[in-house]
Amino acid sequence: MLLAPALLTPALIAPALLPAASPAQATSASARPPAKAAPAQARPARPSGPVDNREARFSRCVTMIATDPAAARAEAGRWRIAGGGYVARQCAGLALAAEKNWGSAADEFEAAAREAQLARDDRAANYWAQGGNAWLAAGDPAKARLALDSALTAGTLEGLQLGEARLDHARALVAAGDLDAARTDIDLALTTAGDDPLAWLLSATLSRRMGNLPRAKGDIAEALKRSADDASVQLEAGNIAAAGGDEDRARTAWAEAARLAPDTPTARNAVAALRQFDPPKP
Repeated sequence: MLLAPALLTPALIAPALLPAASPAQATSASARPPAKAAPAQARPARPSGPVDNREARFSRCVTMIATDPAAARAEAGRWRIAGGGYVARQCAGLALAAEKNWGSAADEFEAAAREAQLARDDRAANYWAQGGNAWLAAGDPAKARLALDSALTAGTLEGLQLGEARLDHARALVAAGDLDAARTDIDLALTTAGDDPLAWLLSATLSRRMGNLPRAKGDIAEALKRSADDASVQLEAGNIAAAGGDEDRARTAWAEAARLAPDTPTARNAVAALRQFDPPKP
């Protein structure tokens, strides 16, 4: 029987809240590294309306975030005072997310959403989704769920944005212990975000937690097709193999997870899982 190290709390690097492992597996610590997604699942909406340089100013503000988030945050504040409204608030939220000030980022996204709603601007749903994602990163799934409820009930999200919002909503539901509802959200997300390896990783992890190993194996195979170089995907592949009693496959996947992301929580969990195979000390 394969054993796991003591369970660790999953790192809440957006969007990385994964279901906890059962006692027979290692714990996935993260999902998608920040380099593969803009801070707090940014997906900045393109400003609309009359030609008033808002789009150009938003673009400059977002570009500034990459090199100087504090300066971008200050610029967003000046812009908001000058009448930039919810578009300026979105940039402020992105800058705060880049600084990993997740709670303040969520506050800015939610303020932007409320202002956009008053203006009857469909971008409000996108801002609610960004706020929900930031609350997940802040470790507050209850607030995340409320924000994501608002994003989804607006009925204006489409395509990948809709799928990503459903994935985040599923993560909030997992934190609340509502696995059946999370399963429904993830299944719906796969119809519009099926190219995202995170969707398959979350689906695989949830399936394993719910005891559906055939589904978990199929889902993790899809995640591996899309992102075999992701340490979290390899870690979960090892977890699923361990749950099925496949020691060789578990060893291989956990070793690959440790190799791909050294000095990270994911690697530490993989190494802890591999230690069970060390020869006993005399």
